[in-house]
Amino acid sequence: MTVTRDEVRSLYELPFPELLHRAATVHRAHHNPLHVQLCQLENIKSGRCPEDCHYCPQSAHHETGIDEYGLETVDDVLAAAREAKAGGATRFCLGAAWRGPRSEAEFERVLAMVRGVRALGMESCVTLGLLTEDQARRLGEAGLTAYNHNLDTSPEFYPRIITTRRYEDRLETIAHVRRAGVALCCGGIIGMGESREDRMGLLHALASLDPPPESVPVNVLVPVKGTPLESAAPVDPIELVRCIATARLLMPRSRVRLSAGRLEMTSELQALCFYAGANSIFTGPKLLTTPNPGEGDGALLAALGMTAEPGEA
Repeated sequence: MTVTRDEVRSLYELPFPELLHRAATVHRAHHNPLHVQLCQLENIKSGRCPEDCHYCPQSAHHETGIDEYGLETVDDVLAAAREAKAGGATRFCLGAAWRGPRSEAEFERVLAMVRGVRALGMESCVTLGLLTEDQARRLGEAGLTAYNHNLDTSPEFYPRIITTRRYEDRLETIAHVRRAGVALCCGGIIGMGESREDRMGLLHALASLDPPPESVPVNVLVPVKGTPLESAAPVDPIELVRCIATARLLMPRSRVRLSAGRLEMTSELQALCFYAGANSIFTGPKLLTTPNPGEGDGALLAALGMTAEPGEA
């Protein structure tokens, strides 16, 4: 799909009821509107990342007091995956605070984790930072379902958030993932001080990927003390719904994941996001280092008459 920034703007700035109606119609044409995919995220290596991402408590550039630890064992990760599956999760995601995998022994351990998660009948997603073409190929051969590599924000706003990694570096890793035949999980973060134009720029960049990402996580910044964005202003809830709805219209077949920041969202706001096209969430008590609703998700879905998307048989 070829789309211009002006075309993205024309959707994003529709009158709110019209935007929701169009997004909900497209959503129903491509997805079961009563199903929500449950994913769970495991932080397999915490802290001391050399990147300076201003939003991230795991950056070595920020003093945030988080727990720091090295790469987890395969057994511990698979135990967590089995627990996630028992709780209804169908995708298990692994996150490592790296610029990119450098140790061959640790990369082999991650490959073993991927194979183990797939053997449980779950989708497997990892986020390991920048990849070489060979690393992407080996992850694909291990059975990886998807690789997460967010664009974070618009190309114009990006240098104000990260200086240690270029936008082009991210696009290169995405190209490696695609050549390896692995699905792409790619989205961004709102609430970092960006303008509405930057939000439209992010959506334009995502929709311009060929093909667009199979999963599009929309994160709302969770400000963490010690990071440069600790005092960021809250996002207008209507702006969040506009992002979700526009993402659904631009990428009709993708899963749109309502990701970080749900702990601060009301049930009504989450319901509006589901109506606008979100059909995936992270469940469990924590997203890497920040809290997540977890236990309340079942009650929320039940109250809305929605159910968890079934996994592999």
